[in-house]
Amino acid sequence: MIPMHIKNIQRSFAALIAIAMLNSVSGCAVVAVGAVGATAVSVSNDRRTAGTQLDDFNAQRKATGLISKDEGVSENSNIEITVYNRVALLTGQAPSQAAINRIESLVKSVDYIRKIHNQIRVGEAIPATSVLHDKWLATKIRTKILASDNVPASQITIVVEDSEVFLMGLVTNQEATAAVDIARHIDGVTKVIRAFEIY
Repeated sequence: MIPMHIKNIQRSFAALIAIAMLNSVSGCAVVAVGAVGATAVSVSNDRRTAGTQLDDFNAQRKATGLISKDEGVSENSNIEITVYNRVALLTGQAPSQAAINRIESLVKSVDYIRKIHNQIRVGEAIPATSVLHDKWLATKIRTKILASDNVPASQITIVVEDSEVFLMGLVTNQEATAAVDIARHIDGVTKVIRAFEIY
């Protein structure tokens, strides 16, 4: 079953992106940081257009809905979907490779999504203690990135799942390298996976 925190993030994001669209000249919006938190950034600083940001959110919501309605994969699965610039990152746990393949197939059926990074692992859903640890790691990474002069924090989406870090965003090669270097030097991180698009 899709975790409740996905639904909470979606509801909050929907309201906030609408506010951001109304105040796009000078306003700020809360942008979801994958599965683990949020940070306030100026919408005008995002390299995606406001329309793309909204389309990304709608595609994420649609894909999540497709999975939650498919009892064959939703029941024993813990899946997180993050969409950035038409690219979907799939993380979490599923009971079998067949379930993982089915989830990817459902996400592929969303026409808007043009590329998928499938990083779902076979296994049971991680415990609450691991989820809390992931949130803590994401906060540490975000803090380091915010303090860096080499990484535009507003362009980076951080997803942490079972101590593995996934980085998304529309960045230059230099910015991507700097972000990865920051994440991999955080104690507790077991792996850093790039899902960037080069700007």
